Amino acid sequence: MTEPLRLSKRLIELLGCSRREAELYIEGGWVTVDGVMVDKPQFMVLDQKVELLAGASAKPIDPVTLLLHQPAEFVGDDEALLRLLTPATWWTDEPSGVRRLNGHFVRLSHNKILQPGASGMVVFTQDWKTLRKLTEDVGKLEQEYIVEVSGEVSANGLERLKRGDTGTGPWKQQQPCKVSQQSENRLRFAIKNPLPGSIKRLCDSVGLNVISMKCIRIGGVPLGKLPIGQWRYLAANERF
Repeated sequence: MTEPLRLSKRLIELLGCSRREAELYIEGGWVTVDGVMVDKPQFMVLDQKVELLAGASAKPIDPVTLLLHQPAEFVGDDEALLRLLTPATWWTDEPSGVRRLNGHFVRLSHNKILQPGASGMVVFTQDWKTLRKLTEDVGKLEQEYIVEVSGEVSANGLERLKRGDTGTGPWKQQQPCKVSQQSENRLRFAIKNPLPGSIKRLCDSVGLNVISMKCIRIGGVPLGKLPIGQWRYLAANERF
């Protein structure tokens, strides 16, 4: 070869397959160039060794769900949030075993249920079933937050928090929730579909100032050891 050639075209020459089949093999991570997986059909090759891996299948890649540990100080719109999902921020110690592909970063939707100012789990998905679970069925999903506070809780404050009762104002009655005191300055909230800012309003109502909040679980999926600012794949055995 004397002129660079698109990887997809080179694969067609090697296999005698169709253009669509070549693109699916490449996008699925089944093609290597000099032993390195390349999943971009437009990648240019010259005289490198192009191979199709054993067990290759010319079918669209399965939809994936990504879990991001969003920093508390993050400020930006949906596009800025998506830019946090990069190969450099992938948590390589994750347990899913999924091979990272460029096709996993397109057509992603996210849940938008994190409390304002909180850090913790944000979910991005290509799977319509998961998206429906996080939108239409979100009222059934329990969200768990660890809340660092300062101040002295008022009389019967813990019971009022459990009832979701702020006592006064237009937000007098919030969603009832499970609340436990983990330490002198740390509370655990488990609540279904909290309104934006509701956990802070509840704490304010009993004399507690919120220092930080972190969402550590949505439904049956925990944040686990995922580092701040990094993301991982939802494992096959995890369910919201």
